[in-house]
Amino acid sequence: MASKSFKGSRSNLSISSDATDSQKPPLPPTVTFGRRTSSGRYVSYSRDDLDSEIGSSDFMNYTVHIPPTPDNQPMDPSISQKVEEQYVSNSLFTGGFNSVTRAHLMDKVIDSEASHPQMAGAKGSCCAVPGCDAKVMSDERGVDILPCECDFKICRDCYIDAVKTGGGICPGCKESYKNTELDEVAVDNNSRPLPLPPPGTMSKMERRLSLMKSTKSVLMRSQTGDFDHNRWLFETRGTYGYGNAIWPNDGGFGSNNGKDEDVHQPKDLMSKPWRPLTRKLKIPAAVISPYRLLVVIRIVALGLFLQWRVAHPNQDAIWLWGMSIVCEIWFAFSWLLDQLPKLCPINRATDLNVLKEKFETPTLNNPTGKSDLPGVDVFVSTADPEKEPPLVTSNTILSILAADYPVEKLACYVSDDGGALLTFEAMAEAASFANIWVPFCRKHDIEPRNPESYFSLKRDPYKNKVKSDFVKDRRRVKREYDEFKVRINGLPDSIRRRSDAYHAREEIKALKLQRQNREDEPVDSVKIPKATWMADGTHWPGTWMTPGPEHSKGDHAGIIQVMLKPPSDEPLHGGSDEAKLIDLTDIDIRLPLLVYVSREKRPGYDHNKKAGAMNALVRASAIMSNGPFILNLDCDHYIYNSQALREGMCFMMDRGGDRLCYVQFPQRFEGIDPSDRYANHNTVFFDVNMRALDGLMGPVYVGTGCLFRRIALYGFDPPRSKDHHPGCCSCCFSSRRKKHSSVAHTPEENRSLRMGDSDDEEMNLSLLPKKFGNSTFLIDSIPVAEFQGRPLADHPAIKNGRPPGALTIARDLLDASTVAEAISVISCWYEDKTEWGQRTGWIYGSVTEDVVTGYRMHNRGWKSVYCVTKRDAFRGTAPINLTDRLHQVLRWATGSVEIFFSRNNALLASSRMKFLQRIAYLNVGIYPFTSVFLIVYCFLPALSLFSGQFIVNTLDVTFLVYLLVISVTLCMLAVLEIKWSGIELEEWWRNEQFWLIGGTSAHLAAVLQGLLKVVAGIEISFTLTSKSGGDDVDDEFADLYIVKWTSLMIPPIVIMMVNLIAIAVGVSRTIYSVIPQWSRLLGGVFFSFWVLAHLYPFAKGLMGRRGRTPTIVFVWSGLVAITISLLWVAINPPSNTNQIGGSFQFP
Repeated sequence: MASKSFKGSRSNLSISSDATDSQKPPLPPTVTFGRRTSSGRYVSYSRDDLDSEIGSSDFMNYTVHIPPTPDNQPMDPSISQKVEEQYVSNSLFTGGFNSVTRAHLMDKVIDSEASHPQMAGAKGSCCAVPGCDAKVMSDERGVDILPCECDFKICRDCYIDAVKTGGGICPGCKESYKNTELDEVAVDNNSRPLPLPPPGTMSKMERRLSLMKSTKSVLMRSQTGDFDHNRWLFETRGTYGYGNAIWPNDGGFGSNNGKDEDVHQPKDLMSKPWRPLTRKLKIPAAVISPYRLLVVIRIVALGLFLQWRVAHPNQDAIWLWGMSIVCEIWFAFSWLLDQLPKLCPINRATDLNVLKEKFETPTLNNPTGKSDLPGVDVFVSTADPEKEPPLVTSNTILSILAADYPVEKLACYVSDDGGALLTFEAMAEAASFANIWVPFCRKHDIEPRNPESYFSLKRDPYKNKVKSDFVKDRRRVKREYDEFKVRINGLPDSIRRRSDAYHAREEIKALKLQRQNREDEPVDSVKIPKATWMADGTHWPGTWMTPGPEHSKGDHAGIIQVMLKPPSDEPLHGGSDEAKLIDLTDIDIRLPLLVYVSREKRPGYDHNKKAGAMNALVRASAIMSNGPFILNLDCDHYIYNSQALREGMCFMMDRGGDRLCYVQFPQRFEGIDPSDRYANHNTVFFDVNMRALDGLMGPVYVGTGCLFRRIALYGFDPPRSKDHHPGCCSCCFSSRRKKHSSVAHTPEENRSLRMGDSDDEEMNLSLLPKKFGNSTFLIDSIPVAEFQGRPLADHPAIKNGRPPGALTIARDLLDASTVAEAISVISCWYEDKTEWGQRTGWIYGSVTEDVVTGYRMHNRGWKSVYCVTKRDAFRGTAPINLTDRLHQVLRWATGSVEIFFSRNNALLASSRMKFLQRIAYLNVGIYPFTSVFLIVYCFLPALSLFSGQFIVNTLDVTFLVYLLVISVTLCMLAVLEIKWSGIELEEWWRNEQFWLIGGTSAHLAAVLQGLLKVVAGIEISFTLTSKSGGDDVDDEFADLYIVKWTSLMIPPIVIMMVNLIAIAVGVSRTIYSVIPQWSRLLGGVFFSFWVLAHLYPFAKGLMGRRGRTPTIVFVWSGLVAITISLLWVAINPPSNTNQIGGSFQFP
């Protein structure tokens, strides 16, 4: 097999000599790059200039220059790079630790036809060279690139062979290729030539870094400072004369050493005032001032009440008094931790018109008005297609691809942690359907851009639609979507039938081969591992349906497939072709970059679940697209507002935005029952607590719907961190002053790249491999991402900004060596002896890695922002079943307990974190422990009724006054919170109810689980044991009535039973007593009813569906029978006794 062998280091690849498999098999430490065409021919996929992009440490000091000769005519770079990118998008890259990295060229990715030219396996013409059936080269529209005037169809590999070994002779007409005419072939319909090849003396990363070293206009040559006339013509698509956006004065450019002062600027650009992208909307003083006053009043009342309770013990029931006072002190402390961070709530608003004006309007530095917005990489994580339906994931991907953001600046990465072929082909089907769905959304401004949600809308879909062909287009797209759903839902059976057919064929082949080898001997049955087969008739490199060696969920190679190759730099408008379903005239039909990633997994490695998958995506995306911002979404959370990315970018690009580590959006949910029985919307947290935290250092990270700054994920400090947080002893140590004074001499591009534990202003670059691994691609991309993520320097008050127009240049084309490097950084061994998961990326060691990751950023001095949009930014699904909801809360609480017992405890936070922010994070780790005191307090009313005692001697007036003040202030605070947050009273009450339900079940289990893990190292998992009911598919909320038994239900059930029996016993005793103690009875009964009122949704959930009689009803019937029996015994007791129940007496 003719192939290229590369040295198997993590990032450095070196070219070695070709060798056939029969002569010299590849050694274990080498990585071989090659692929097999559909015709059976083995060829190398990598370019000869691969070594210029990735230099080997062994050969980096010598270079061989081969001059062009008749036998060496290099391919035109503008063509070769485009063709290379097309080849990359049609190849499935696999590899990993101690394994060969391969690029497998796929003739087709799915069984259905792929028509979009950007999609992997897109339909195209076949090569006309005899013996080769590969696809010919094509441009962005899928039109064949024919390098010869005779229009002879030739593929990329045969063209390279013809140029290098065939003397540049066309196999068709037998005449020499003319490189001068290749540019004309590559011109698109907009008459825009392909980008000029970069200087050969500069590497890819040097070209990127050169942008950061110039603060002048991007139209200046970096070396001479002269005005670049060629680039001016190229960028403006015009000539000197009428129609240009900006006219230079005579002799302005080049005559004055390239100074920009001589440029004649339009008056409207000179006089236009600077406008912010965001603004704070403070809570009205008429609401927030009484709110803060009530908080103070309640704190004073609680202090006086607790002081009075301690000073007046109940001597008749000291045990009851002791338990109650301990619980009440803890409740007061817990309420204080929860309430103090709420003192400074704020609202925020964005201005999308200003964003468009600054970044997408023709200006002096951006004459063409091309988008100057930074790139965004969107991460979608999924792990198991059985638990996370592929149709849901596909709809999420489609909503991302259709987002209202510059197409060339958007990239979507899907992490399949299960390595399932079902997810892979579902994603390919989604990419194929995006060919019609995304242009349809752009043409008619569709909202939401999730097809399942859009076609399920109950409102009038034709409202506010002005185009005459909307009805026809919608009907056609709806029909296509129905067929798309059928294909997605049929994928499991399709893959299974295909695999069975190929497996039977392989068994027949093996049996024939065995018969040929053993002519007269009896033939034994042949056993071949049952593989999972792809649509092109090859083995799937990931997890097989029947797990086998190196093909199971915890043991498979790393996989990267570019489903949709990067779009062209200029808009690509559709047409009114009758073959198309809809008229796409003047509609941009480009699609964003879409990449499938399944990281390598091997036995013996801790892959760290979702956090590890996210870190693998961070590294792979840094190499392939390197967007300075990252949006992470769960597979069931889709973009509901197509302009959500622009809303978040308003905060990142505003003044001071370079100090924001992330923008958190609220989570909104669909498919929840109208009464929201189990507080699934969680509006109190998302609309009260998070808005309040936004007034401090920012909201916590909640795992999805969050726009990150890539540099903050890398573990760097925020810019100007020394200015904002001076050391307390800086005036005493001159050496520290000298270090601070060196800031002015630090290169601009490095000032924002400082790690937390060092006072040195200049980073030691030699330490970066220990932090980020040995990938030079990844390390070189870090300063580029930092520079591109800076706000626009369009105002003197903006520090650490970038020059306008710096991000309007075309991106680098995607080549095979880049994807090969991405394969290496998703290997299971790459994180060994690095700081990934410790200080870099998503943090490991907790079930709630999201909270810990956000805490680490705030602890380094970063700030975050809460972005509440008028139209919900994202929407997802939430479990409406009681048991599923309890297990969700259990996972959150378990993570909080782990945080409390780790070094991420807020008590150990740095001085950069504000006091109230520290309290908020402390409450995150402490709130599960409230369950211990809460469950005791829920039993106190029952114990009081059983014993005939109360927590106080009598219902004293002082006690009642304190109780009234505390209760009234709590209710008034709730009303004011509802006022400034916009939630409803019912939502607040549902939250209170589920606080007690979760506190007596999931939170208590989390505390026990956390203590056992910390103290004894024992891990306990609470799993489902049985289920019943819920088989009505016609009811949208059928899952609400499913009763799944779990051990978490035991404490609340016991609390309800004990309190019901206690009420019966208390009433019976009081009625039968000679001297009834009505005050004690009223106190106990009131608190028992308070407990039962909070547990009402839990009891309703146990009852199951209305109109049915599940088993639990008989249990309730027994409880009622026992209660009636006790009442009867109390009213008509046995003779010769004055105690309830005869000889029964509570100690």
